[in-house]
Amino acid sequence: MPLGIVLRRTPGVTRWARYAWTAAAVLPGAGPAEWRVLRREGEAVEYHAATLTLELHGAETEAYLQALSADVPSVFVVMRKTDGGDQDDCPLDVLLVTASPYEAQDYTDSGEEIVEKVPMPEGLAAWVRDFALEFHQDEVFIKRKRDKKRVDLKEDGIGDPRIGKPADIYASPALRKRRLQ
Repeated sequence: MPLGIVLRRTPGVTRWARYAWTAAAVLPGAGPAEWRVLRREGEAVEYHAATLTLELHGAETEAYLQALSADVPSVFVVMRKTDGGDQDDCPLDVLLVTASPYEAQDYTDSGEEIVEKVPMPEGLAAWVRDFALEFHQDEVFIKRKRDKKRVDLKEDGIGDPRIGKPADIYASPALRKRRLQ
């Protein structure tokens, strides 16, 4: 499903950051856009920065159900600061939108990407829920069983033909070489 990504620019709170950028919303079914201004409120401006495709995969339904069970069901927008260009107008490249909190967490590991949590509109939440319920399969828990063999009865070095006497089990290799010479 195509999702329009809405980024909000507000005045910075320090002299080092002229503006603060956040992902404010998603627009399900949006058409293509390239930093189109949607709304202005004083100095705050909202842009339809990009339209990306939200892809759902049957193997990740557990992650989708986890996102839907949160207090506020959310999608995650992954962004990266642009190199060069006008940092005031479009300082971020929108890379990905995902409904999986596990995938979003993977992107936070490097520290290069910015991951923002954005509330899902009700229609999008229903679409993700329907997909997850249709394709979700619970994994059967299989408890591992121990071998019947008793490994605690074995004494290290006993029965090894390379070891001459029990005192040699803990002997230093350097001492052993001197004794053999």
